[in-house]
Amino acid sequence: MGGHREKDDGALLRAVAAGDQAALADLYDRHAGWLHARLTRRCADPEVVREVLQDTFVTVWRSAAGHRGAEAGGWLWTIAARRLVDARRAQERTARGAPEAEAAAVPSAEDRVLAGLEYGDVGTALDRISPELREVLRATVVDGLTTRETARLLGIPEGTVKSRARRARTELRAALAQLNPSPLGGPA
Repeated sequence: MGGHREKDDGALLRAVAAGDQAALADLYDRHAGWLHARLTRRCADPEVVREVLQDTFVTVWRSAAGHRGAEAGGWLWTIAARRLVDARRAQERTARGAPEAEAAAVPSAEDRVLAGLEYGDVGTALDRISPELREVLRATVVDGLTTRETARLLGIPEGTVKSRARRARTELRAALAQLNPSPLGGPA
């Protein structure tokens, strides 16, 4: 592969944005393993996981210039998670067309929770908190990663993960309260 192994993710992404395929290969080698593992936790179909992983890196190729910062982990996971949601929607649309597949089209409890996180009040509230806090919450709460795994994924110290998780919960509560104010002004 390319001679980019010593570069941080930000440098690799800048090289990808300039059309460097070797930098994309190095970025893939660096991140595809953990992305595959996380996608597999959310989707049991290995073919869908493979397609989502491929789509993720196609998106990285096309939009690397839009990434800011040195670490790419959270950004890559956001792309992969959105691609997985898109793939599931496509499967549901296909399943709705076939009567025998209707039972399979009923979303699981996990799918309903994830859809709520993506599109409901919680998703709206998540969009209102800062990206670094949102990354920590998604990794620890949605993906169920430990503090150590989250620290490794995001390239930050474990103590920073813990403090961001606390701040994220506080900011998320405040954002949810703004979305759904209690009619009496007290706790619901």
